[in-house]
Amino acid sequence: MLGINGPEFVLLLIIGLLVIGPSRLPEYTQKLANIVKEVRRMASGAREQIKEEVGIDIDEVDWKKYDPRQYDPRRIIKEALLEDDTKPVSPGAPAMAATAAAERRPARVIEHLADGEPAPFDSEAT
Repeated sequence: MLGINGPEFVLLLIIGLLVIGPSRLPEYTQKLANIVKEVRRMASGAREQIKEEVGIDIDEVDWKKYDPRQYDPRRIIKEALLEDDTKPVSPGAPAMAATAAAERRPARVIEHLADGEPAPFDSEAT
């Protein structure tokens, strides 16, 4: 509770009683009770609004799943690298599918500049 332990809290209460005084204590106690009721009402209203907009109950959400401390980038990368992605597309010959796709691709044409010819310049390119 804000880094305040039991004896410190009791001391703060005693100081508060002395500063406020017994005549104004019921008034401030009522104000504190009203503030707590208003905060609870606002929290329940926010909960209901989230439930209406999202369509799920907050109590049903598994918050541990969204804890950012559980994400270790090293573990995620290691799992991604060790995943077996060599699953065949079809039960037939997987090597044949890869070579057939490579044969269907058009040959790539690479244009070379003649010796001493300047490279084309595009003023709009960044």
